[in-house]
Amino acid sequence: MTVLALVLVLGAAFVHASWNLLAKRVAGGVAFVWFFGILSTLIYTPLALAILVWQQPEIRVAQTAFMIGSGVIHTGYFLLLQQGYRVGDLSLIYPLARGTGPMLSTFAAIAFLGERPTLIALGGVLLIAAGIILFTAKAPEAGQTNRVQSITYALLTGSCIAAYTLWDKYAVSQLLVPPLLLDWSSNLCRATFLTPVMPQKWGELRRHWQIHRLEVIGVACLCPLSYILVLTALTFSPVSYVAPAREISIVIGAVMGTQLLAEKNAARRLFASTLMVLGVVALAFG
Repeated sequence: MTVLALVLVLGAAFVHASWNLLAKRVAGGVAFVWFFGILSTLIYTPLALAILVWQQPEIRVAQTAFMIGSGVIHTGYFLLLQQGYRVGDLSLIYPLARGTGPMLSTFAAIAFLGERPTLIALGGVLLIAAGIILFTAKAPEAGQTNRVQSITYALLTGSCIAAYTLWDKYAVSQLLVPPLLLDWSSNLCRATFLTPVMPQKWGELRRHWQIHRLEVIGVACLCPLSYILVLTALTFSPVSYVAPAREISIVIGAVMGTQLLAEKNAARRLFASTLMVLGVVALAFG
């Protein structure tokens, strides 16, 4: 992994952890997912149009199909993630989801895309995996039903992460869809898919705007930015390096959770964070 790719991925990790903190504070459902999806589309439309005019990318049937497919996968991802935040703690949902995704995508990239990471890079993956295990070794105190639901939603969310990582990697690196345009189209698709159910959600939408206006706007701005940075790195870096490296966001999320949400087990999480930092360094040099 090059220095530029590492800078992009680490920047994306900080932004990603930040918008997840905001999303956890809202713990919304379909209405919230639609709300920040439509705002993201509006906010990034000028940039998407600029790319279409100046870069004039080739958008044919294959590119269009992958852009729509990305929207489908991301819709599932956001709905599952928000449902997880409604029933579980950030310190359980976030590490499990973020950890499951890159592990699956890394192994899938090796199996199906022919990528061959070095032994050092694979060692980095193992260190990150060990950190994830430590993060989730002791779940937050909750009822057994909530805990099972939380883990289930986290694992399903992680599967979506693995799916869109590989799908979008092909779109930006092989079909040459500009990263910002791919993310913008994904937001547009998500907003379009969920619009038919919005007439029944107006009351919830009004409450979000009245109570969580800043969070909604923050997620709308930061969520696309974090993924655009990752997609940019994927245009010239292997999935098996980028996917695990971006999980440094778990470290940032742990600090945010400890300091801003008063979550416990700070010492264990700090040790797990150290393992993950070492894993990222191994990936960078591998």
